This record gives sequence, C-alpha cells and structure tokens, in this order.
Amino acid sequence: MARKPSKRSERKPRTDARRNRDRILEVAKAAFTRSGADASLDDIAKQAGVGPGTLYRHFPTRDALIEAVYHTEVGKLAAAQRELSAKLPPIEALRAWMMLFVDYIAAKQIIASVLNSVVGGPSRLYDSSRVHVTGAIDALVKAAMKSGDIRKDLEPFDLLRALIGVSYVSTGPDWQESAKRLVDILIAGSRPMK
Repeated sequence: MARKPSKRSERKPRTDARRNRDRILEVAKAAFTRSGADASLDDIAKQAGVGPGTLYRHFPTRDALIEAVYHTEVGKLAAAQRELSAKLPPIEALRAWMMLFVDYIAAKQIIASVLNSVVGGPSRLYDSSRVHVTGAIDALVKAAMKSGDIRKDLEPFDLLRALIGVSYVSTGPDWQESAKRLVDILIAGSRPMK
C-alpha cells in the first residue's frame, strides 16, 4: 500500500535552504571550472559559507552536484526564453537568446571534463537537457515566424544545429566574439526573402 506523502515532504524549501543550494551551485560551477572534477567538495562547502553536511544534504554525491550545476545552466537558458519573449519583439528575443546560447556553450566547454566524469557519461545529461533547449528555440522561432521576421520554411532545429556549429568553432581566445558575430549572420540569413 502506497504511503501518502507527509506534510513535511510537501513543503517548499525554506528561503535560507534555497539560498544555500543556489550558493553551493554557484561556487561549485566556479570550482569545477578552475579545478575540474576533482575539486574539493569540502572547499566548495566552505566557500559557499555552509558546512559539509549542508552540501551533502542537498547533493549526496559528487555526480549529483555536477548534474545540478549543469541542469541549473540549462534551466537558466530555458527561463531566459520566457523572459526575453515577454519583454522583446520576437526577432530581438530570438537574437538575444542565441547570444545567451553561445555563453551557455562556453560554460559547457569549460566544465566538459567534469561532465565526462559523471556516471553514464555526459550524453545522458545532454539528452535530458535537449527537450528544454529545443523547446526554447522552437517557441522563439515560431513567434518570429508569426511576426513575419523569420522565413516560414525555417526549421527551428536547423537553426539550433547551425548555432551549435557556430558555438563549437573555438579556435582561439576570441571565439565567443566571433560566434556572436555569426549569430547576426544566422539571423540575417533567416529573414524572409524579398
């Protein structure tokens, strides 16, 4: 017989618990970027201003912490789509989101070695985030099509693939700036033909 969840398990996390979790994730991202997958979890807890018990209560394993850092970045990208769509015209929202995507790829490249250490490999993580990323660009492209700013025959996934390709051309220290210039070329090439 299934147990009914207790009132305690249904409660939202306290504000301070949520703040601690967010701070741990922020510090962990920086630590993994700096030191790779072997970054000290005790040091992460210390820099986040929490005890090791608090870190392990939120993230019982190193893999759980790495996955949470990655999913937080994906979540920020998905949330940005909604925020940008609410405050910008469709074509500007699409462009701004594409620029954020370049930054997301940069962060992903920085912590790639850490993601490779996760049990099951990074492809499991990437597969779980694909829905959020494709959903975001799909909504942005459809809104831009509806407004007449983007060609009707453009497939959102094709634009995403081009964006991924642009973002992975990291041949030098200024690759992000180059990728962002290429975003403008992708936007221009996506406009309706006259």
